[in-house]
Amino acid sequence: QVQLVESGGGLVQAGGSLRLSCAVTRFIFRSYVIGWFRQAPGKEREFVALINWSGDNIDYSDSVRGRFTISRDNAKNTVYLEMNNLKPEDTAVYYCAARSGTIVSMDHLDYGYWGQGTQVAVSS
Repeated sequence: QVQLVESGGGLVQAGGSLRLSCAVTRFIFRSYVIGWFRQAPGKEREFVALINWSGDNIDYSDSVRGRFTISRDNAKNTVYLEMNNLKPEDTAVYYCAARSGTIVSMDHLDYGYWGQGTQVAVSS
């Protein structure tokens, strides 16, 4: 059974930074894509960023591009989301998700494995 565990969320003032981590354990696939998604109260889950196994295919949503950076350390089976210049509208529960194979996707429905989520709150 694949497990993903997020950490690093918290409360920060606007303009501040946080780094989220997603530890992937018991993964049985040779390669996989990790996506970060977020969901604010009353809103649908939305794509934030993704990275493929080799790290050479990365993409971001327009709302976070230039402020967030996704990276991965395959030796540690961990994916990071560095979030800078945070805004109140970034407040949400952030989830990491895994999709087996090499084809990337921004659709949360294409990801079969999810972490429990970590709360990020940005005050104005």
